[in-house]
Amino acid sequence: MGVLRSSETALAQSLLTARAVRERAHEMLALGKAGALAHWRVDGAKLDRVAAYVLETMRLNYPSLDIPFHARWRHFAAGGVDRWAKLASRAPWPDLASRARSAFDLAIVSVLLDAGAGPDWHYRTEDGSCFSRSEGLALASFEMFANGAFSADPYEKLRVDASRLLSIDAATIAKAFQVSASNPLVGLEGRAALLQTLGRELLAAPKIFATNDRARPGGLFDHLTCLGAPARRIEASAILSAVLTHLGPIWPSRLSLAGVALGDCWRHPALRRDDATNGLVPFHKLSQWLSYSLIEPLQDAGLGVVNVDGLTGLPEYRNGGLFMDLGVISLKTEQDIKVPHEVASELVVEWRALTVALLDETAGLIRGTLGVDSAALPLVKVLEGGTWAAGRRIARERRVDGSPPLTIRSDGTVF
Repeated sequence: MGVLRSSETALAQSLLTARAVRERAHEMLALGKAGALAHWRVDGAKLDRVAAYVLETMRLNYPSLDIPFHARWRHFAAGGVDRWAKLASRAPWPDLASRARSAFDLAIVSVLLDAGAGPDWHYRTEDGSCFSRSEGLALASFEMFANGAFSADPYEKLRVDASRLLSIDAATIAKAFQVSASNPLVGLEGRAALLQTLGRELLAAPKIFATNDRARPGGLFDHLTCLGAPARRIEASAILSAVLTHLGPIWPSRLSLAGVALGDCWRHPALRRDDATNGLVPFHKLSQWLSYSLIEPLQDAGLGVVNVDGLTGLPEYRNGGLFMDLGVISLKTEQDIKVPHEVASELVVEWRALTVALLDETAGLIRGTLGVDSAALPLVKVLEGGTWAAGRRIARERRVDGSPPLTIRSDGTVF
């Protein structure tokens, strides 16, 4: 029994990797190309059109193709104002490690609050600018952080303390995010629950999150620095592994295997295995988005991050909508476009897996056009330049409100 349990634990841990996300997504794409999926058709001949549209978008956004990483830091600069740079320039951090811990604090909390806002919510910043969706969520969380809303120390605002997270409820977030009857935010309760659970997990793991300070998300910086010693470099996949291992328990209870919570992992009968992972399809969207967002603070602190393409594309509205709006994937039942779908539904699992695999193929086509390799143009830059922006752009061209082509019922912890 012990051997069996150990084997199942190893299988569960194998799903907590970007490699598993990529492998199973490409299996789903192969099924789609063979016409074997229940809900989606795949027209690979139209992928060249997507690659051309994305490359055009990249050149519009970054004419020199000097593209930064797809990360939360881009949203903090919405409207052309680099708010993090301005804040950091005035902060009294004594060393690079202190700055990195604060950057981790901000990135982790902000990404956890980044699930879809819904079409009707917006946020007005302190300078009077108005933003919605991801940028609005980013700036709302940024201003909370800058004003010390996550700190337990009134004399040290730029930090996130576990003890403070425990007291943040839906009403706190609603007030800070300017939520009202006329400005509704999707998943408000889910976001608050996530932050409270984060606080509990930080306190429960002092060897990870409190080695140099009180329990805080930024403690993960110290853990990753130790993992990267003595070479002062770390694989991007190791960042994701640490995020999934040490922050994974915060996610709502969904699927588990051998007592290991599988996080953003769902069932689909077409992906068959002869072991306990049969029918399981992992994505880890928010965890990978967070991992991408932790790379720059690590680099700024002098730690090299290698093999960034070990992570995958992000299966969310904009990337997935891009392939729908440009006809690479289409629903077999037209009525399905008109109704909202649950995250756990086979239709959504197929859509997300197809998105991950098609992002890889799109990146390959763009590199071929430009005559560069993945080292010169990693997937994370294609996402930023890029597919996410192209998905938003085509949505605005197709629909007046710029909404995604598919409606998902979200609890604020997946999309």
